[in-house]
Amino acid sequence: MRCAALVSLVVSSLAPQAGAQDAKARVELYGHIMTDAGINGTVGNPLYFDVLRTSRLPSFQDEFGPGPSTFFSVRQTRLGIKAGIPTSLGEVKTTFEFELFGAGTDAGETTFHLRHAYAELGKFGVGQYWSPFTDIDGFPNSVEYWGPTGMAIFRNIQIRYMPIQGDSRLTIALERPGASGDGGIYADRIELQDVNPRFPLPDLSAEYRKATRWGYIELAGIVRYIKWDDLGNDPLDLEGDATGWGLNLSSNIKLNSSNTAHLQLAYGEGVENYMNDSPADVGIEPNPGGGSLSPVRGVALPVLGVTAFLDHTWSPKFSSAIGYSMQDIDNSENQSPSAFSKGQYALGNLLYTPVPGVMTGVEVQWGDRENFSDGFNSSTVRVQLSFKYNYSKVF
Repeated sequence: MRCAALVSLVVSSLAPQAGAQDAKARVELYGHIMTDAGINGTVGNPLYFDVLRTSRLPSFQDEFGPGPSTFFSVRQTRLGIKAGIPTSLGEVKTTFEFELFGAGTDAGETTFHLRHAYAELGKFGVGQYWSPFTDIDGFPNSVEYWGPTGMAIFRNIQIRYMPIQGDSRLTIALERPGASGDGGIYADRIELQDVNPRFPLPDLSAEYRKATRWGYIELAGIVRYIKWDDLGNDPLDLEGDATGWGLNLSSNIKLNSSNTAHLQLAYGEGVENYMNDSPADVGIEPNPGGGSLSPVRGVALPVLGVTAFLDHTWSPKFSSAIGYSMQDIDNSENQSPSAFSKGQYALGNLLYTPVPGVMTGVEVQWGDRENFSDGFNSSTVRVQLSFKYNYSKVF
């Protein structure tokens, strides 16, 4: 009921008003109903029972109990509203979109989850939308929700400037900062409980895409400043800072009319929260020059992400996707031996579209997690069956 009332309010507020200037105003209601069912070979974190997150696979034997396990879910169901409203300065374009995949304090729940709340006028845009460091066009034609572990995928609140728009584009943005730290083997020390993160500056990101007759090539970058303050009364001084940065090179290549390759290579330090399935941005290591009062220091963790997928069309009604993704984190010396270090992800599927807007398919997925230094790794094979109905209506 709350979702229905919210949608009604947004539609009514965006609906065209009487007047000659509003003759071309439009509102589009769109989305899909989606149901997933399947079997997890290895039981991962139950908050993510219906997706494959390599970082949430067991970090020790039977951490979440024995497998296999069956799941059913409608959390991929989505609703969105787009509006285009003429003004004297040009058309205002807005996007408001949510799904049912609970996140944050609602992780594991089927509940309202905001995806986009974004407005754009001319060369400027504000709100929550895909970070310029993300190339969402690189996402394969798969049905698993979370997606390739090595991709940079992040929606963020931002202010963006787009001096070049169209198939080729240039975007520059100031983004909401945020990062997480791993106290490693010292995580339970009381001295660390008073260390708080602080972000004096927004993250700065940019992307440039060059469109070609065979697809496109894109280079994105990001730089950020992370600081942490020691607010405790003990004699230890654990404050510090780090500079995070990243580069993301991606491309879609139309090999022919039936095959499209999605390729991405991302590398950086301290940008894990912009990656699809990474834990901490900052780790902990010994501080040889710090003496007894500053025995450890925080460092930005290097991360490498690789993604390669192929989308293939068999016929107007049948298609497939197959590919592999990997991320590798260079852990710091004092992270826990069971800390996440490497994730691998692969899948293959067969999708059937009997009529426009209706899709069903089966997908086989494989994931693997490797710990930092204790020699443990866990892997899983999942089989997922999905049903999806797309809808769209322009007012």
